[in-house]
Amino acid sequence: MISLFSLGKVRENMFTFAASKVMIMKNEKWKQQVFSYFLLVLGSALFAVGDVMFVNPYHLAPGGVYGLANVFNALWGWKISLAGICMDIPLLIIGTIILGPKFGVKTVVSVILIPVFTFLLESTWGYAPVIHDGSFFDTAVQSSLFFMDGDVQRFFMPDFFLNTVVSGLIYGVAIGVIFRSGATSGGSDIIAMIAHKYTKISLGTLVLIVDSIISLTTLVAFEDIRLPIYSIILIFIESKIIDLVVEGVKSYKTAFIVTDKIDEVRDFILKDLDRSGTVFAGSGLYQGAERKMIYVTLNRSDLVKLKANLRFLDPDAFVNVIESSEIMGNGFKALPTE
Repeated sequence: MISLFSLGKVRENMFTFAASKVMIMKNEKWKQQVFSYFLLVLGSALFAVGDVMFVNPYHLAPGGVYGLANVFNALWGWKISLAGICMDIPLLIIGTIILGPKFGVKTVVSVILIPVFTFLLESTWGYAPVIHDGSFFDTAVQSSLFFMDGDVQRFFMPDFFLNTVVSGLIYGVAIGVIFRSGATSGGSDIIAMIAHKYTKISLGTLVLIVDSIISLTTLVAFEDIRLPIYSIILIFIESKIIDLVVEGVKSYKTAFIVTDKIDEVRDFILKDLDRSGTVFAGSGLYQGAERKMIYVTLNRSDLVKLKANLRFLDPDAFVNVIESSEIMGNGFKALPTE
């Protein structure tokens, strides 16, 4: 017979266990928040490095308000940090009025951090290029570019291709890390979001249109066809690096397999590939015959094995393979906790 004391002890232990579990979850959430803000600071600092040391000296404008800020800096000497925040804050306010409070605290922090780091670099490094032929000139020579050294124009021989590749890598890592923190860089993305609300054009298309228009301002400002071309190449490299940082290097494929040898194919996936999946029952559209379909997500190497063995398991199988940009759940990336 269980005593009242024993029942009380069991309840006490259950309560202690539950409280401990809640405390662990709170600690994990706090650690994730700290790490996300670390990523936000790191991404903002890298963005400033890419902008001041690589993009600005070459008069590039790879979209965004900081693309315009670079043009304003080269034409009229405005500080990039000041021009950037003077455009970002009104856009945030207008975006909040039109779209509602979509942007969150981290985006506001990002909008503040980027100009702070940019100002620090402007004040210490200036606008001198990192990539050049090793010498500066006081007068212009053919194909040279200039940067402002205080109140003095200095000229250098550019290496557009190398600088564009490095700029795209730094920008891509910076913005990707900012996205991983749960923030956005604000700016021209807000313009695209507002336009999307009223035009119904896809957001990706609008971002591309806005950034391309900003890139074309370099042609109007400097009358140099190289600048918008290299700016657009930079945007392309940047976008690929952002995807790599945000989604990771792993590549997954999703296969839909319609087969009459359902048991053989299922056993191969479960035992040889050590993967699971889902079996759907259906019927053919033409004859109405009952068919079964396996839905399974695999990495690239497992897909190669599956295709090679399907030739023997069921040569008449119908297989549709699609790219999977992100897979979350058991056996793959963990679901987000917030």
